[in-house]
Amino acid sequence: MEKRKLIWYWIITGILSFCIFSGGLAQAMQLKGVVQGFKPLGYPNYFISIIGVWKVLGVIAILVPGFKLLKEWAYAGIFFAMTGAVISHIASNDVSVQIIAPFVFAIFTVLSWYLRPANRKIIAVN
Repeated sequence: MEKRKLIWYWIITGILSFCIFSGGLAQAMQLKGVVQGFKPLGYPNYFISIIGVWKVLGVIAILVPGFKLLKEWAYAGIFFAMTGAVISHIASNDVSVQIIAPFVFAIFTVLSWYLRPANRKIIAVN
């Protein structure tokens, strides 16, 4: 069972990492399509770059060995960014296919966090 869990961890984490990293890179570079996607939400353009850089750094933190506390923060940050995207689209009446990806990525973030191996967890010692 442990091997199956590890395989699922890497599949889910790989998909999540690729999507969040590439999306974050596109946001950091403020690609035209990304900026257009943010328009209905009403956020300033500089916010797009900030979110993008944070996503790229978060994925790096999740993938590199060690830094267990930083991984916890990275998972939380990605979860907040994804659920915030869903809520932002709903609040701005931009409810469309746009909310599906961040919703799925929020679920993948929780699954990756839950399935992570013991050497990537903070384990409390009593």
